[in-house]
Amino acid sequence: MSKAKLILQRKARYDDGAIREMVIWELPKPVLGSEHSYKYRFFYGKNSQRIVGYDNERPKGDHKHIGGIEYPYSFTGIRQLVSDFYADIQEVRQDAK
Repeated sequence: MSKAKLILQRKARYDDGAIREMVIWELPKPVLGSEHSYKYRFFYGKNSQRIVGYDNERPKGDHKHIGGIEYPYSFTGIRQLVSDFYADIQEVRQDAK
């Protein structure tokens, strides 16, 4: 059986102290609850508090967190996942102004 392969790992800090982190692994088989072969965790937050998060922990599968609320997420591909995450960050940052 092949091993997990790290395909994305990025971390950035914003001027206001917020942090954005994205990690994606390609797995030999899907995580329980997901239909694709990727395991991911995306975090955007400040002062150790998550503001936006995307992940596919087992057995929940694909979902996102905005504030303290969890929503289902329909994974269609890595590019769309990253795009959706950035869009949610942009929206919460605009709302915070």
